[in-house]
Amino acid sequence: MCGIVGYIGAQGAVDIILDGLRRLEYRGYDSAGVAVLGSGGLQVRRSAGKIKQLEAILHERPVEGGVGLGHTRWATHGRPSEENAHPHTDCTGSLVVVHNGILENYLSIKERLQADGHHFRSETDTEVLAHLIEKHTKDGRSLAEAVKLTLREVRGAYAVGVISASAPDRIIAAKHGAGGVVVGLGAGEAFIASDIPAILSHTRDVLILEDGEVAVVRRDGVDLSTLEGEPIKREPSRILWDPIMAEKGGYRHFMLKEIYEQPRAVTDTFRGRIVPESGNLILPDANLDPATLKALRRVVLVACGTSYHAAIVGRFMIERLSGLPAEVDLGSEFRYRDAIVGPETLIVALSQSGETADTLGAVKAARTRGAPILAITNVVGSALSREATGVLYTHAGPEIGVASTKTFTATMMACYLLALYLGRERGHLTPEEGQKRLQDLLEIPRLMEATLELDSQIAELARHLFQHQNFLYLGRGLHYPIALEGALKLKEISYIHA
Repeated sequence: MCGIVGYIGAQGAVDIILDGLRRLEYRGYDSAGVAVLGSGGLQVRRSAGKIKQLEAILHERPVEGGVGLGHTRWATHGRPSEENAHPHTDCTGSLVVVHNGILENYLSIKERLQADGHHFRSETDTEVLAHLIEKHTKDGRSLAEAVKLTLREVRGAYAVGVISASAPDRIIAAKHGAGGVVVGLGAGEAFIASDIPAILSHTRDVLILEDGEVAVVRRDGVDLSTLEGEPIKREPSRILWDPIMAEKGGYRHFMLKEIYEQPRAVTDTFRGRIVPESGNLILPDANLDPATLKALRRVVLVACGTSYHAAIVGRFMIERLSGLPAEVDLGSEFRYRDAIVGPETLIVALSQSGETADTLGAVKAARTRGAPILAITNVVGSALSREATGVLYTHAGPEIGVASTKTFTATMMACYLLALYLGRERGHLTPEEGQKRLQDLLEIPRLMEATLELDSQIAELARHLFQHQNFLYLGRGLHYPIALEGALKLKEISYIHA
């Protein structure tokens, strides 16, 4: 979940893009960058860290031009760094791409392009888009046609923006299953963004792209088409939200917005990691080689707070699907006792932020005893991901609300992926059982969306129940930790005893 802003018009692109990125900083803040097309050609400035670091670089090395793209990143591939920050360029440096989402087949495309002589500078999946578009433009195709061909080759989710020195009068934008792409229309200028708040101070007339659509954005308008080239006619919509409401996507507060983002967060967590046809899973960053997997005798999950409740769910899943005994420990307790662990014990450390002090202390204690450690976290480059021997990232995006919502469900999905992976790799689950489990998994986002459609009934229940002073949550098996989390949420948000 990252932020994209683009501009084409008579004004300076940099100030407009930076203003938009600040409004989208809640979408990503581990790195940021801009690319501007002007009299000096195409110039790129990028920085690890928050937008103020990028602003300092632009103050020292300014760029000017009326066409540009900007991006604020929440990492999904590659650690936070200047090299991994967007925009990404092709080999010639005359074309740039910004991208939200996850490309499932980027490794195979990257290997093919490297064999053709392409040199990659980053660890990201996004960079393959720039090189693939470059390849197609060299075959004589227009920028728009090259983008469409490229996007027909990739699998996964994307929201992209592209500019090129070879086509200085346009921005190409496209979307498939990865958040939003909005095209804003002004007088002699146009904008693109991943979220309406980024451009609301400049225009209220917008076109919102649907999946599989491509927009060629010019100063005087926009041409919409499908990936296959079929033209699309659609009238712009008029946005009536105030800026604060727009920032929350029309929801009353960020927590409600994030509750409704759960199906996407869960989908992004398993996207690119499952092979339903064979019942297998692909978790390369887990760093669990066959010898380590064979030697395992038990699993210990370590966490605090909401992550602890997700870990209890994970214990049920791991025992049922992998046949390994599992136990759960609070990070604050594990680090202060002489836990008996070694190379035969897999430590799974869970922390949304990756910075929970007690969980980090437990990991350091386990490492001294030679235990393999798998981190489940939402933040690439966090302290936990650096301390662990392997990592399984959730891809929930930043969570602004104080109470964990989408990160809780994404963490449970990560636990399920781990349990299935252990079961398949250790031979506890047959290929047929793996296929069945993965087919069922694919239904979960749809079922979550159906549950969210019950919001009016849930609101009616709340009106009926809110005056009670004490609540008791009951659950058994998998529902026991859900009951714990439900009680925690009621206390945390409503200050009602539970």
